[in-house]
Amino acid sequence: MKSLEGKVAIVTGSARGIGFGIAKVLAEKGASVVISDVREDAAKEAAEELKASGANAVAIACDVSKLEDAEKLFQGTLDAFGKLDILVNNAGINKDMMAHKMTEDAWNAVINVNLTGVYHCIRAVLPYMRERNYGRIINISSAGWQGNIGQANYAAAKAGVIGLTKTIAKENAKKGITCNAICPGFIETTMTTSIPEKAWNIMVSKIPMGYVGKPEDVGKTIAFLASDEASYVTAEVWNVGGGMVL
Repeated sequence: MKSLEGKVAIVTGSARGIGFGIAKVLAEKGASVVISDVREDAAKEAAEELKASGANAVAIACDVSKLEDAEKLFQGTLDAFGKLDILVNNAGINKDMMAHKMTEDAWNAVINVNLTGVYHCIRAVLPYMRERNYGRIINISSAGWQGNIGQANYAAAKAGVIGLTKTIAKENAKKGITCNAICPGFIETTMTTSIPEKAWNIMVSKIPMGYVGKPEDVGKTIAFLASDEASYVTAEVWNVGGGMVL
């Protein structure tokens, strides 16, 4: 039996990149998957790709910065599959610039999606998970919460995700709900492969394992945390970066 057979998962920001890699692995492990993205057409294409491989998947558009969208995402999942077991908060954006030049719009946009968006989705599903005495919540953070030049908004949001993760874990531990965070390292996506070759080689040279990770590498860790095998793992932060912490 597959480790997630019979489970239902939402993955936000999963039309492409790391999010799609996560959704793909969860589906391979037997879960029914909701592909959610702010871009509805892209979400539908991603869901169709999973379905073509034999997976059970649907697409639901969602702007996680809006609580009402998060609530509609949860309700849409119940309408499609009758239940929800796993929430993966992956949706995120970046608007990089030095702090002394950062506009309020750039600050708010990143905080609203990368931090408040995580809260919105958790808030939408928690009453249901608490009533069922079961749930798996995995939040995508980033080692960028340690601070990174030009990313005051991003680092602040990702640090907030860590604090939120640990709090949700402690508040809901006795309700059979686990909450953990993942910090991906240098992962091969459309965004990273577009950087200049020299910069790429420098990044790879800093990875102890000597190669760039795939979105599926993140997905495999999440699949474990989402499974019953990880029922005693909560309030933890997992770095998935081949030994490198970005």
